[in-house]
Amino acid sequence: MDRPTLTRRQLNRATLARQMLLRREAVSPVDAVERLGGLQAQEPKPPFVGLWSRVEGFLPDDLHRALHGREVVRATLMRATLHLFSARDYRTFRIALQPVMTQALGVLGARAEGMDIDLVLPVARALLRDRPLAFDAIRAALVERFPEANDRALGYAVRTHLPLVMVPTGDRWAFPSVAAFALAEEWLGTPLADEPALEALVLRYLGAFGPATVADAQGWSGLRGLKPTFEALRPRLLTSKDERGRELFDLPEAPRPDGDHPAPPRFLPEFDSLVLAHADRSRLLADEHRALVVTKNLRVRATFLWDGSVAGTWGVERRRGNATLRLAPFAPLPGPAVDELGHEGDALLRFLEPDAAARDVQVDAQPPAS
Repeated sequence: MDRPTLTRRQLNRATLARQMLLRREAVSPVDAVERLGGLQAQEPKPPFVGLWSRVEGFLPDDLHRALHGREVVRATLMRATLHLFSARDYRTFRIALQPVMTQALGVLGARAEGMDIDLVLPVARALLRDRPLAFDAIRAALVERFPEANDRALGYAVRTHLPLVMVPTGDRWAFPSVAAFALAEEWLGTPLADEPALEALVLRYLGAFGPATVADAQGWSGLRGLKPTFEALRPRLLTSKDERGRELFDLPEAPRPDGDHPAPPRFLPEFDSLVLAHADRSRLLADEHRALVVTKNLRVRATFLWDGSVAGTWGVERRRGNATLRLAPFAPLPGPAVDELGHEGDALLRFLEPDAAARDVQVDAQPPAS
């Protein structure tokens, strides 16, 4: 049977629907984080902005409660980068993502030479038993025990091979710049899954970012060789193809709105998972604009959506108590876009800068330099 073809615009609307970007939804932070397939959290603030753009009536205290209640964790996961995950999903998926962590250790090159990770991990586990520690303290203690090893290599080996979670504090965005880490099983009070739940991981991905190719799921997770997992799931999935003929997989019950479904203006934070979730990002971000979003040093700029696509970047400036949201569009915006983005941007400023004496939204005439 011939598979239906989904246009780029249909893929855009389907993914936006999964990501709660066609309309804000009244869900808890825990449920939102699960439905979104996690939130990239290289820095503490972006997940708060990401949830504000997606969850009806979201307040920072909502995420604080979920983090302090140990229902949501910040930990190293997909692509060996920091993410927010629900505690349930973390327990289920952490072991499945270990090959990504092991591969990441390879970036150390010669610095890892002579380090026996099988000796290092038990010592690190003992250091962290019953007391969270910042990585400066972990590295210092490990260097005393393994003086011949590179201190950065020791720290990175522990970060990637020992399941750890960051300990939240009362800081505004829940974590200080230098946070403490705890053993995941001790923090959560329950053991992690000991078998890699690859099928469940792929289903979670498709629920958050589908329809998608095998390459998309591998790019999102950092895992290689997921084709056999997709093949095992094939009887439970819908298949289609994109305009280039690539096979797409999806959950039968997932939303797939028409390509003409209206998409409201939305603001995405730095490192938003949506911008990084596909090998082919053209359903959301035009190829010619990719370098304007992902910088040469691998920072991912905050972006805004107009008509469902990334139309530019944004940032907030504070001067003498006044807050300005500056939009840098990739191309001139139509009048309705300026008005609607201004309205949404004012609401964003009220969320981010509630104590500002005055707030303003400004649109730059030129896009930013790459």
